[in-house]
Amino acid sequence: MTAAKTPLGPPYARGAMAFILAGGRGSRLMELTDRRAKPAVYFGGKSRIIDFTLSNALNSGVRRIGVATQYKAHSLIRHMQRGWNFFRSGSNESFDLLPASQRISEDAWYLGTADAVFQNIDIIEDYAPRHMIILAGDHIYKMDYEQMLAQHVESGADVTVGCLEVPRAEAHAFGVMHIDEHDRIIDFLEKPADPPSMPGRSDVSLASMGIYVFDTQYLFERLREDAADPNSARDFGKDIIPAIVRHGKAVAHHFARSCVRSASEKEPYWRDVGTVDAYFEANIDLTDFVPALDLYDHNWPISTYAEVTPPAKFIHDENDRRGCAVSSLVSGGCIVSGASVRESLLFTGVRVNSYSEVQRAVILPYAEVGRSSRLKNVVLDRGVKIPEKLVVGEDAELDAARFRRTEKGVCLITQSMIDRL
Repeated sequence: MTAAKTPLGPPYARGAMAFILAGGRGSRLMELTDRRAKPAVYFGGKSRIIDFTLSNALNSGVRRIGVATQYKAHSLIRHMQRGWNFFRSGSNESFDLLPASQRISEDAWYLGTADAVFQNIDIIEDYAPRHMIILAGDHIYKMDYEQMLAQHVESGADVTVGCLEVPRAEAHAFGVMHIDEHDRIIDFLEKPADPPSMPGRSDVSLASMGIYVFDTQYLFERLREDAADPNSARDFGKDIIPAIVRHGKAVAHHFARSCVRSASEKEPYWRDVGTVDAYFEANIDLTDFVPALDLYDHNWPISTYAEVTPPAKFIHDENDRRGCAVSSLVSGGCIVSGASVRESLLFTGVRVNSYSEVQRAVILPYAEVGRSSRLKNVVLDRGVKIPEKLVVGEDAELDAARFRRTEKGVCLITQSMIDRL
């Protein structure tokens, strides 16, 4: 079958394919990724982390999407099959799940980010996209990729790199772009001790977001060259991008130019929720009166798989036994039964029983808090059953002995930890 020809002019998204790299574990999330890949971790009350990247592609007009998976992919694949199966091949749309399957050789899983794309070149060629958007599936942000595609075409770049402005003092944790006054990248430094600053801004550096736009055929040529190099790490950030910076034309795209913001969002929002503390804080921030990330923006919806559940329910109305939630996000199927919930997120099907007090908690689906418990600054994994009268968040030494307690005092609790009590 001959692939349909892709558009040559704007809107460029209709002629592009998004390739999402979703195979990483995210080991700094500790037990949250024991059973699922980082992109499959729950976020924001009802979504998964990968839903933000997928929704960005969908809202930008991209209708061809491939998702490469590897580490403990079942939860992620099941989520995408349930929630992202609406693409129509008859309308020039496609959604491909691309698990590492030893397609190149019997002992070759995905060896790096570049190799994940290389191993699927034949599948991509069948769709004949004009441009490739390479994306990470594990960040929280809203971005219009059409703006980045337009810059790529207009600048004549070999690669366009999505970049985020960060304080120079913090840039040592990122891959940093050294650019000239025309946004051309003149050097790429991986986690430099002395990060270069932006032109005219001595206190700000430009960090790579792991987002790249290529002309498809140019990308294939670079990937084949890289695959033939025995010294390559098969990685975009370590190999492909630095080589193009040296021998081609690499241009920086500033996130602020394509970040999608509603009227209530004052600053461009991007988070790597790669640690338990960062994950906890990004979720709890959503309970603010005016959160930095607007999930209620109908112009840029975050799509996800939505389970069929009854509405949330709040019961009992006595002085010491009143079901209530304040400054909290409560999902469908939850029951707050004579308990107090504050500054918290209750994912689908959570139950909080009588006389309990929950404050600053991220409670994943189908967890249950037993009677007369007090929980503060906690993350409860899916399905955890908190026993009656358990107290967490008031004795740091005791918490650290029983649970995963972070430097900032957040306790991550799994069922196996509860079973050991």
